[in-house]
Amino acid sequence: MIWLTWRQHRKQVLFTLIGFAVLAALMIPIGLSMRHTFADLGLPDCVRQMTRADVAPATMDTCDAAFRRFTNRYGSLNLVAVLLLVLPMLVGLFWGAPLVAREVEHGTHRLVWTQGVGRTQWALVKFGVVAAATVTAAICYGLGMSWWVTPLTHAAHEGRLGVVVFDLQGIAPIGYTLFAVALGIFAGTLWRRMLPAMAVTLAGFVGVRAAVAILARPHYRPARTLTFPVEGTEGPRMTRGDWILSSGVRDANGKLVMADAQVVCPPGVRGPSGAACGADLGVGPGAYNWQLYQPAGRFWLFQGIETGIFVVLALLLLYLAIRRIRRIA
Repeated sequence: MIWLTWRQHRKQVLFTLIGFAVLAALMIPIGLSMRHTFADLGLPDCVRQMTRADVAPATMDTCDAAFRRFTNRYGSLNLVAVLLLVLPMLVGLFWGAPLVAREVEHGTHRLVWTQGVGRTQWALVKFGVVAAATVTAAICYGLGMSWWVTPLTHAAHEGRLGVVVFDLQGIAPIGYTLFAVALGIFAGTLWRRMLPAMAVTLAGFVGVRAAVAILARPHYRPARTLTFPVEGTEGPRMTRGDWILSSGVRDANGKLVMADAQVVCPPGVRGPSGAACGADLGVGPGAYNWQLYQPAGRFWLFQGIETGIFVVLALLLLYLAIRRIRRIA
């Protein structure tokens, strides 16, 4: 069975290897260029210093300017990063969806299941071989993307917890890819034709990924709250890379009066009409700035939680697929 599975899927493996080679040929030169520019601007030292609470304001200004120069030069590559998010989905479309649907659509499953190979054994071997290849490809993808995207994550204020870069690196791509393949396999057992199975895989993968990223990820751990007064000489000292979930200005009773905004006024400053700073914006005495955020140090914890979610979903889908295979005529 293992030899037969290899014979059936060796072209897919070959095309995947070619795709990885082409992707590496395109991305490695860009990654090396980013890293050289990152070092030339002195940003590795800035990354180390910005994590300290006692960093001097002059150092912060110098580093912020250097980060802006890097972002202005390479910020457009974030669009490339968005395109790379579809790679796990493509594995699900072209590895997972045809695995069962093509066999049933062409009728070749009848020949295999009447040659002394049980349906469960057939499914376990096929799923095991494909899962092993999927994990190998996902590990290579995750390591490669982690190396490539590191300068971009250091330059971005949200760091590695950013919506796009979080999905590209670490161990999360393993969970995404396994889920995509398992979803394709399960869809193939339901619709038993390749094109409908691929369509369901596409819609299901995008829907579940979006739901987890938007609804679940911000709540993996209770978010922290940071407050600082409206009147002061400077804003809060936050670690670069913290993921700000929400912010605004609250009045003395805690009611949100301004969303997605901050008000920082020098002490004692009055407006043209003589009113206190911020009064024209509805900010009264006792108001304060408020931020809800996830610390940058929770990156690996969030990676582990999200990977676990998608691995569990993949195992559940594979279990349901095996049950469906037993009922196929």
